[in-house]
Amino acid sequence: MNIRNKVKLSFVLIIAMLLFLGLISVVITYQIKENSNFRESISSILLMQESMNDIILESTKTTEAKKLEQLHTEFVTYEKHFEDLREMLSQHKKHYLLSTLLPNIQEDKTIKNYLNDLYTNEHRLELMYDEIFKLEREKLEYVSVFNTLYPQENNRRVEIQDHILHNNRIDQIKALSDLRYYSKEMLYQHGNDATMQKWLVPIDKLIEATQNDSGDLHENLIHYKEVVRTIAEKAIKIEETKLIENTTIDQASEVLDDNKKVSVSLEEMIAELSSRFLDQMRLIQLFVGMVTILFIVFLAIKVSRNVSLTMDEVEAKIAEGLEEVNALNREIEDTQKEVLFTMGSIGETRSKETGNHVKRVAEYTKILALYYGLDEEEAEMLKLASPMHDIGKIGIPDSVLNKPGRFDEEEREIMNTHSMLGYEMLKHSQRELLKMAAIVAKEHHERYDGKGYPDKKSGEDIHIYGRITALADVFDALGSERVYKPAWDDEKIFALFQEERGKQFDPKLVDIFFEHLDAFLEVRENLKD
Repeated sequence: MNIRNKVKLSFVLIIAMLLFLGLISVVITYQIKENSNFRESISSILLMQESMNDIILESTKTTEAKKLEQLHTEFVTYEKHFEDLREMLSQHKKHYLLSTLLPNIQEDKTIKNYLNDLYTNEHRLELMYDEIFKLEREKLEYVSVFNTLYPQENNRRVEIQDHILHNNRIDQIKALSDLRYYSKEMLYQHGNDATMQKWLVPIDKLIEATQNDSGDLHENLIHYKEVVRTIAEKAIKIEETKLIENTTIDQASEVLDDNKKVSVSLEEMIAELSSRFLDQMRLIQLFVGMVTILFIVFLAIKVSRNVSLTMDEVEAKIAEGLEEVNALNREIEDTQKEVLFTMGSIGETRSKETGNHVKRVAEYTKILALYYGLDEEEAEMLKLASPMHDIGKIGIPDSVLNKPGRFDEEEREIMNTHSMLGYEMLKHSQRELLKMAAIVAKEHHERYDGKGYPDKKSGEDIHIYGRITALADVFDALGSERVYKPAWDDEKIFALFQEERGKQFDPKLVDIFFEHLDAFLEVRENLKD
């Protein structure tokens, strides 16, 4: 093979390597999306199990049969949703080509074991609820009978008491005293068979003592004994049911505690696998890039030894080779940046926000960082890290994330967890850029006056990265249309920034914003949706 054909073949190989680098970028984006969907499914499982546990607790407290049936319907609905989600996860299609190139969270044995633990716990909750539901229906029936008979027992006891006090017989008064004592003990303290028998003893004594008396007292005592026996049996059943319920509630609490432990382990394992996945992809990119560079250098040396070239021609070839190397390096760098922007856009895409949101926020943060006094390198890193500020939204359910309208208190609490979710995803990385992104994710909702979340930091205790990203994010969010609001006009936004100077935002950053307003408006115009 002559040198010309060797050169042609070499360039074909170089192009193939570059295409492979592009393929890796596509694979990274795809796998991030798959893993995000998987995490969302796990979050849904945990939320459903917590809701099922809440229904178990609420079922033991209800006093209405209609409410109990309503809770039963809700529980059955959760069971169906859980089974549907479990079926969807079990039928996940395995992409054999991708599985040979990169790790897949859904195929990890440890993750599968944790999921099996969640499935087992869900089955335990179902069995507990079935038992609770059956017991609760019986208890409501017992309570209904008890409530019906209790006034009768009370009225008959008062009538008997009046007769006995009128007769003024010491033995009957003594038996009456015992009757009154054990009735209170049975109905209000110890609802068991032993106490019921103690209650019946003085009644039997009174029946025997009044057997030969004239009047209705003897007959009333016989009827009273029947009522007492029935109401005592129902009271015993109610107490027995309560004991079983308390045991079941304790077991459900243990299941929930176990779920929380499994949830923490899952989060840690997913974060570790995600970090390992990104590290592996960067190593592959670096390896392929270095091989490509070395191959180009080798090719240049080979060509220079086999072809007679003038110095000008050699210099031109070397310059061309270096330009290709630089272009390759730029492509690797751009690929890494694109991965970060893509990861940052995942949360925005799930909440139906545009990809340009994170790009605008990135540019705004760099402007603020430079005028605040950060050097060029740190400002550029913040620009790359800021798109990850809402990555935690991948863990927020769609029902909350995309709700059209104001959140209620429970939904707001769920939504506010996205800052800590994002921090937990990123905090384990040893790379400076992802460390910076973890700070941004956690602190971009803190307020300068200390009323933000998650840690209620205030003033300069909030990291400058969080203060900068907070202002940039709010500026773009207010000027953009969302599912729950129209876009604000500029005058309204500017008035809010003036009002929130020193409250929500760092006053120095607000001043920088207005001093260089044209730069922000130019970015918004260039990157508009």
